[in-house]
Amino acid sequence: MLTLFTNRYQEYVPAQGVPVRITLGAPRFRLPYQLKHAVRELAPRREYFSKPLPEFTAAYRADLDQLGAARIAELLHEIAGQEGEHRLVLLCFEDLSDPKQWCHRTVFASWWKDVTGDAVRELSPRADQYEQGTLM
Repeated sequence: MLTLFTNRYQEYVPAQGVPVRITLGAPRFRLPYQLKHAVRELAPRREYFSKPLPEFTAAYRADLDQLGAARIAELLHEIAGQEGEHRLVLLCFEDLSDPKQWCHRTVFASWWKDVTGDAVRELSPRADQYEQGTLM
């Protein structure tokens, strides 16, 4: 079993599950928790960030399609197995409390739901704005 959530580095708390970095770079600020795991395959390419949201979304989703849900699940199950915990929290930087802000973690969550049928719940304070499932 695998239960996925998303959040930002600054809002994550250990009770939510195992933190997993899905950004190209690691945070350059001090975290109050240990960040041992990364799935760089889920980080969008640098050149996508200059694109408008529709183009970014199409390009990132195409990358996810190419990688495939089975391979992504394999990578995530490996982390879950190492940690003995089925709840993984995929982390990035964006603060979704700004209604104009968007981020790849919400694009991933939408793609994952479309492809697998499994919801990915956003755990940040504005989670109600991104209805992607239910908490545990």
